[in-house]
Amino acid sequence: MTIHHTVAVFGLGSMGYGIAQSILRAGLVTHGFDVVPAQAAKFQTEGGAAGDIADIAGTLDAVAVVVLNAAQTEAVLFGDAGVVPHMKAGAVVLACATVPPEFAKDMEARCAAHGVHYLDAPISGGAVKAANGALSVMASGTPAAFAAARPVLDATAETVFELGDAAGAGSAMKAVNQLLAGVHIATMAEALTFGMTQGVTPDKFVEVISKCAGSSWMLENRAPHIVAGDYTPHSSVDIWPKDLGIVLDIAKSASFSAPITAAALQQFIAASGMGHGREDDAAVAKVYARNAGLTLPGDT
Repeated sequence: MTIHHTVAVFGLGSMGYGIAQSILRAGLVTHGFDVVPAQAAKFQTEGGAAGDIADIAGTLDAVAVVVLNAAQTEAVLFGDAGVVPHMKAGAVVLACATVPPEFAKDMEARCAAHGVHYLDAPISGGAVKAANGALSVMASGTPAAFAAARPVLDATAETVFELGDAAGAGSAMKAVNQLLAGVHIATMAEALTFGMTQGVTPDKFVEVISKCAGSSWMLENRAPHIVAGDYTPHSSVDIWPKDLGIVLDIAKSASFSAPITAAALQQFIAASGMGHGREDDAAVAKVYARNAGLTLPGDT
């Protein structure tokens, strides 16, 4: 790895900003781009490299795409200002959004037509791990794609799971993870509010259940947000209709019934419909609280 390795991160949200910081900290020249210009400007004040996409695309060794969905990923890579047609042969795209496996395979083929490697590289671990360079990456792609992506992976990930030599396998594994993560958040909210009907306060719920067999990583991470009455979005409610929708689309194509996923999805859709879509995903508890006539911490 040398200081001359040049990377662009597209999407400077809670995950992407931390990823960009981790790449910069590793000594790589790092450009940051976002639809919110203030995010890109902020990153430049921290040492991020300047330059318009059109001017720097040909200098890039790697592009990390940390946007919300498949449509945004495709726009970054092949839209009106798409970066891939201007990248040099042998450069690599690391695609980090949760997308259907078939979409990842299509992007891999389209990148290959330009001589650009594509690593199907969904991420997990949350904003704190992103900022600390300690993410888990569920990756699949050619050996050449892995080799080209290695400096970025070394800078951003604690664990890289190499899941196959073609795109799609990484996204399939991410769908499995998102099924569990989304269900766990909804179930945490159901259990916490159920406890309230029996006199179990949210703070006591967290204290006890986090030390018992019913706990989960999501419970321990999200339930304290409810206790604090703080729904600042680390991961928003609106992510889950998309991600659990992807899970159910894949399940349908596989003739696989996923009733628990479907039930969780309905709760996130309800939370979004109540106006909580941009709040932290722990706000799914507000659906249960409204239906049961409960008052959550911080509510009046």
